Parts: sequence; structure tokens; C-alpha cells
Amino acid sequence: MSEVLILSEDQLRERVGLDEALIGVIESAFASLAEGGVVMPPILSMHMPDINGELDVKTAYVPGLDGFAVKISPGFFDNPSLGLPSTSGLMVVLSTRTGRVQAVLLDNGYLTDLRTAAAGGVAARHLSRPDSRRATIMGSGLQARMQLQALRLVRPISEVTIWARDGAKARALCAELGDEMLSARCSEDPAEAVTGADIIVTTTPAHHPILRAEWLRPGQHVTAMGSDQSGKNELDPHCLDHADLYVADRASQTRLLGELRAALELGLIAADADIPELGQIIAGHHPGRTSPEQITIADLTGTGVQDTAIATHALAAFSKEP
Repeated sequence: MSEVLILSEDQLRERVGLDEALIGVIESAFASLAEGGVVMPPILSMHMPDINGELDVKTAYVPGLDGFAVKISPGFFDNPSLGLPSTSGLMVVLSTRTGRVQAVLLDNGYLTDLRTAAAGGVAARHLSRPDSRRATIMGSGLQARMQLQALRLVRPISEVTIWARDGAKARALCAELGDEMLSARCSEDPAEAVTGADIIVTTTPAHHPILRAEWLRPGQHVTAMGSDQSGKNELDPHCLDHADLYVADRASQTRLLGELRAALELGLIAADADIPELGQIIAGHHPGRTSPEQITIADLTGTGVQDTAIATHALAAFSKEP
């Protein structure tokens, strides 16, 4: 009987990080969705409003990979008051040949944070203008930092503006981010914060819009990555109507969980609209951005194929000598 590999968060942090290789891994995972053969069931999602918690279970089978991951991802948003992170969780990797458990990755959400940030980088690579150098991050948590890190891997970002509902946290994040290659500032006015931005990333668990359609300008790209539950909503639904191109990570998910849900409810987008997916753009099945003046939006709700991809990537790192 073969042994099950058990890896801790510390072990995973030593060998797996947010870099260009990971961007490529997640990019390929999205492309596989467009090429067919992937089996990715709907997210099992449980919202627990009385304790300000939620739980998602995601998985996907990707042909050609030796294993597939089943991820259990809790989010308990009162945890910071207890000195604990909001997210945690683990991934179980099973063999695609036998179905037996190969590994348990006790990552406490670290791999999810990585693949989420990498997805933001992939979206920016394929939808933002190549000359984008000014970013605005709406939010001040861990994913705000990581989304900026991912952007800097794919675009020549030299300026960042931070806006958050908690101004003190925004100022603290700005103080951390600035370096010789990056000018960082914070803004207390969200409308002012997005003015002049080439790329806007929303990274909050907001239940009411924080980005208004009238603030958007030609040439901007928006990545919305916080709406991963049916009650969440970061973008004014009119943003989708205002944009020249709206792209989902998985259209069937964004109809239920993402920013598309609110736009459909208001009738701003037809229920039978053909929604392009990020993988289709990567694979060349959809043109994506076609001019510098377009406003583009990527709606990232998080997919099981990303989890299988990063779990496979992580295990590969442990198959080599350090």
C-alpha cells in the first residue's frame, strides 16, 4: 500500500510561490476549459450568515494530469478579531488512474491565495493594455498585496493607488508597498482612486458595489475577484453594461455567484447572452481586447480547474530535489 504524502503550509511555502511559472500553470488551466474534456462540477457553497462564515468545495478533472484536487475552503470573516486569518482549508489530491488519495495539502488557504492572484495576472495579461503601468487596488487585505504582485509579473506597473473602506489599513498597505520601482499612494475617495488607472482590481468581500460605472474610462481593465458567493457584489451592475467586453472565468458560475448575477437580475444583459470565458481568449477562440480604447472586465469567481492545476504544480515541486 502506497503512503499518502502529507504536506504542511510551511513546506508548501518553501517550494511554491507566486512567479511567472505559476502564472503559466493557471493560464494553461483556463485554456484547458476551452479545449474540452475537463469535468468541473458546480461549486458546493454554503453560506453561514449568523457566524459570518462560508464554505466552498471545488474540484475538477483535467485530462492529461496524474491527479485531481478536491479543495475545502472555509472563510470566517470575524477571525481577524481573534488574531486568525479569514481563510484556511486544505486540498486532497487523488490519482486519476486509481482514485486513491495521493496527497493531503494542509495549506491553510495558501495555495488558494496563490492561484487566485495568478488568475488576476492571467486576466491582466490577456485583457489589459500591454502598456498598462498604473494600477488601482480596491481592498487592503492579503489578496490586495498578491494581486499587485501578480500584475507586476505581467505588466510594467510603476504606480499603484490603494483604496479601502478602512482608511487606516489602506495607509498601512501603502507604506508597505512602495519601493524603488513602485510609487504607492492611498486615496480616501474611490472615484478619485480609479481615475487615471489602467488596471483596477477589486479584492473585497463586499455585498454592495464599491466601483461605479460612471467612474470607468476608455482603455481601462477591471478584474473583479471578490464575488464568490451569491450575496456578494463589488461592481455596480451597470459596469458590465458600460464595458465593451465582459469575460467570465466560468460563465455558468458568474451567472450564479459573480458580478454577472446582479446584471442579469436587472436585465442589463440578456439571459441567453453568449458570455466569453477567459480560457476561450487564451486559446484563441475569442478575440478578447481588440483596441486600446476598450473597457474590459474579468469576473473571477474561482474555479476547480485552478485548484487541480496548482495542486499538481505543488506536488511536482516536491518530486524534485530542493
